[in-house]
Amino acid sequence: MKTVLITGANRGLGLEFTRQYADAGWQVIACCRQPQEAQALNQLATDHKLIRVMSLDVTDHPQIKSLSAELRNTVIDVLIANAAVYGDRSSFGGIDYQAWRNTMETNVFSALKLAESFARHLALSEQGIFVAISSLMGSMADNGSGGSYLYRSSKAALNAVMKSLSYDFARQGTGVIIFHPGWVRTDMGGPNGLIDADESIAGMRQCIEQFELAQTACFIKYDGTPMPW
Repeated sequence: MKTVLITGANRGLGLEFTRQYADAGWQVIACCRQPQEAQALNQLATDHKLIRVMSLDVTDHPQIKSLSAELRNTVIDVLIANAAVYGDRSSFGGIDYQAWRNTMETNVFSALKLAESFARHLALSEQGIFVAISSLMGSMADNGSGGSYLYRSSKAALNAVMKSLSYDFARQGTGVIIFHPGWVRTDMGGPNGLIDADESIAGMRQCIEQFELAQTACFIKYDGTPMPW
């Protein structure tokens, strides 16, 4: 039985990842900041005995290390760094720089800390894969409107970090995938999104299933379409 670890599993894309992987018979380690308040996730765990709900604030590096130690004997086949914040509530001339720092902590620093802490768990897999949920808004080439300084910069930084990580992980045979999940109708994406979470997740799961190490550090859309850097 394969195992997937998912951050930000209490809602949106993370919750749908949890649902679909559990339905597919995977062991799911579903992480979120406040499990006691994650009603939808806890209901899923009640319905699917393969789901293990665990507490994790991805900005708390000691907690990441503690979770890694607790799971030290667990082989992780796929780790999905999904937890993220939008952060942007201001515009040029009125940037909230503390909010920017918080956005980078959640969207960038946490992903690399997860990779460092769970490198061994992924190396134990026949084909470990580290998945980063990025965004087309992190693309330099696609930025034709400006704005969203906090979110754009965090996702561009995430892409750069994942590219560097791919070289270190290649040495142990672990792959890296960077996804644009599409504009999804979630709490973050809003009601005007173009697709629902189930379609986005199904597409990303197929890309993960078909992944080969030669594709490591690819930046792709949920349907496998290459994204511009």
